[in-house]
Amino acid sequence: MPRYAFVNGAYLPHEDAAVHIEDRGFQFADGVYEVIACIHGNLADERGHYERLERSLRELGMGMPMQREAIQLIVRELLRRNRLQNAIVYMQVTRGAAKREFPFPKNVRQSLVITTRPFRFDDNPKIKTGIKAVTVPDMRWKRRDIKTVALLPQVLAKQKAVEQGANEAWMVDDQGFITEGSSSNAWIVTREGVLVTRKATTDILRGVTRTALDKIGRELQIRIEERSFRPEEVYEAAEAFVSAATALVTPVVEIDGHKIGDGKPGKVTLRLYEEYRAYVAGLRGEQVTWTA
Repeated sequence: MPRYAFVNGAYLPHEDAAVHIEDRGFQFADGVYEVIACIHGNLADERGHYERLERSLRELGMGMPMQREAIQLIVRELLRRNRLQNAIVYMQVTRGAAKREFPFPKNVRQSLVITTRPFRFDDNPKIKTGIKAVTVPDMRWKRRDIKTVALLPQVLAKQKAVEQGANEAWMVDDQGFITEGSSSNAWIVTREGVLVTRKATTDILRGVTRTALDKIGRELQIRIEERSFRPEEVYEAAEAFVSAATALVTPVVEIDGHKIGDGKPGKVTLRLYEEYRAYVAGLRGEQVTWTA
């Protein structure tokens, strides 16, 4: 079956999809992106992802390349053409193609690229077994709250994790506190049953899934604290997990060689995973508004 992508106004065979060599996303990482999970035909936290996309663009002095409603229609058409019910939707917006100069170009059309690919959400073995993580220094720029395509530090962090036989890297700031994962938000559950994650400032990306989990956790009457925590607190935690558009809620059972809790996915983590799946399916009311 042919696979299609959307590039600057046209649906194209995936192998033919391309942008100009002087696109500023390629030359300067001058662009932003979003990833939306499509689970059994339901776009998870769709509203929140578009809200964050619009906010990231504003922070870089850009607007949306077209109305949100138009992009939503394109996403659905792309899923239809690719015959996908369970997929990752990736969209990227850059400032466009222009002569390679540092100042913002004038009167340039933004680039919009949207792709989809199949993804297995049901019976994910990582939910049953959990994953391993390692800590690495956080080398990113100071505006981590903007979801830009400048991902080289995250790539290096993830590669270090892979080389150590782990699945994710939790990044540590200059004060010794964990910020977030290379492609996820980081959470722990203390032995007192408190759910802890770092406060959303410019130090981390405010996850859309993270925002939904905050709502779900409070509805379950779980005490939630937004604060900094060190690797040593993770080693002593009862549970840990990551959240992201594709990871959803994935247990972390080991970090830096330290077993977390009993080394198995915890009850709180698994309950949040099940509740989030129900939330995406529309069984827990309307999806939340993302805020920054």
